[in-house]
Amino acid sequence: MSLIYKNNYELRKFVAPEIITGLDARLSVGRYIINLGGKKPMIVTDPSVSGQLWFSEILNNIESNDINYEIFEGVSENPRASETMDGAEQFLLEGCDLIVAIGGGSPIDCAKGISVVTSNGGYILDYEGVDEIRLPGPPLICIPTTAGTAADVSQFAIINDSVHMVKKAIISKKIVPDLALIDPVPLMTMSSHLTACTGMDALTHAIEAYVSNAQSALTDVHALEAIYLLRKFIEDAIRPDRSIETMYQMMLGSLLAGLAFSNASLGAVHAMAHSLGGYLDLPHGECNSILLSHIVGKNYESVPERYRLIAKKMGIATDELDDNNLKSKLTEHIAALRERVGISSKFEVPSLNDAMLDQMTENALMDPCMVTNPCVLSPNDVRDIYAGILVARP
Repeated sequence: MSLIYKNNYELRKFVAPEIITGLDARLSVGRYIINLGGKKPMIVTDPSVSGQLWFSEILNNIESNDINYEIFEGVSENPRASETMDGAEQFLLEGCDLIVAIGGGSPIDCAKGISVVTSNGGYILDYEGVDEIRLPGPPLICIPTTAGTAADVSQFAIINDSVHMVKKAIISKKIVPDLALIDPVPLMTMSSHLTACTGMDALTHAIEAYVSNAQSALTDVHALEAIYLLRKFIEDAIRPDRSIETMYQMMLGSLLAGLAFSNASLGAVHAMAHSLGGYLDLPHGECNSILLSHIVGKNYESVPERYRLIAKKMGIATDELDDNNLKSKLTEHIAALRERVGISSKFEVPSLNDAMLDQMTENALMDPCMVTNPCVLSPNDVRDIYAGILVARP
């Protein structure tokens, strides 16, 4: 089944970095630092990454090319604006001229923020929104260590505004990395829970990109293949005996999903996850995992043909199902997959009140990802979903 829409001839853009994929791709980093003219790179990472053997091998590769470097690892799970500013200060103070981001979405998003501030000045949250960045930053090389965020290929950076307790989206082609070295080896050291959360995050990227009102033929191809790969391999990926081949396929699925959402944008799942995760300091992938089936249920009637193709890629037999039954089948299938990979259906929080729900709802509705959702959600829609997934601890 193919989809033909009247907007097929509308102008669309597709941006992507140079991408190197495959076993030990990370060990090309020294050569590419030289190719990009770097003399003193800053390595942006976090403590959970910097203790790994494969991380030491990256440093050894850089040193073998007679390159001096600085390390900045003051990055939280949800990178804060203050951390970005600290990194930018160190970058300028030490005379760095290139950034190598090694880690998941948090170090990579922080690295993007550092890049913006070092070239444009000001405060990182000044650049919230779409195309607010005037000057490109120093060259940026990304080595992702999870199969989920795809920050290494996207034009998005998500920075936590700790003062207002919300994650802010910075969207610009000027923060698309120059190079992504995508290597399955770092993925082998991820915990099962992190693998599950980042894998479900990538699946959310692909589904939201495919139903986005900014989708195109180019993004559709990447999104559909990503859905197929991620649902096929995610359960194997969380097993103790997972193979390098399985992690390569997860890496590929995440990459394809990233290329799709970077160019088609996202939707209500991410808008609500940014608000929820920012307010309660919760893991982004877990927020998306819990929200996904709820938003599919809300969106389904707006683009049923697209959700039917998504269901097929998810392995659901769709031919005998009408739209009402398929909607139920798809939402149940997504929820069951989330449960099988060990992610709960709810978050326990220290307290829960109307003011919290109202603030999170307001923040979600103002998020730029909500603009490309296939249907318009009301404040009550958003609030009710939050109320259904949050439980106050006894």
